[in-house]
Amino acid sequence: MGKYSNTLKTLRAIALEHGAAEQPDLALMARELGRVVHQSASALTDRLGSLRMRQRGFERWVLAERRKPAISVLVMAWPPNHLTPVHDHAGLWGLEMTLHGALEVQSYARDPQSGDLRLQGRDWLGPGDGTWFEGEPHHAHRCRNLSRHDTALTLHVYGGDLAQYFAYEQTGPAGSWIARPQRSALAGRLRH
Repeated sequence: MGKYSNTLKTLRAIALEHGAAEQPDLALMARELGRVVHQSASALTDRLGSLRMRQRGFERWVLAERRKPAISVLVMAWPPNHLTPVHDHAGLWGLEMTLHGALEVQSYARDPQSGDLRLQGRDWLGPGDGTWFEGEPHHAHRCRNLSRHDTALTLHVYGGDLAQYFAYEQTGPAGSWIARPQRSALAGRLRH
């Protein structure tokens, strides 16, 4: 692990280093973060065990923030079988990586004229696997913890503060999509 003393500090340092560019190489960031997660999976699971045992629903924890260039690094706890609504990321670039458990990510493209969403694909992420988006204004996705019994943990790196975004709800099986403004809530800050 070189110059960093523990896994969370290492993940934080990698994210902040790569996030220094206005449009970072998210594939490279994912490879470096994934390498650390694969090498230190048991230490990471032990270090974040308290988040897995809290049983307080979906939670977002700040690991690091910086204003210039803007970046936020978060750890999220996903209760068993938790499913987000389809949502955007307010035009920010982002990377999401599983630390513990397994997540399904469904990606959507939003039509700029009609607002309708079209499923583009699915990714299944285990520990050390990541997916990313380049800040396209018409990208949206939905995430789900694949476990019925265990809390999943994920690392999220965004090109700014995701304080506000839109969640999308379909009016019927083939109906149009309604965008509803949302505000992000934080459970607290992680000490590293």
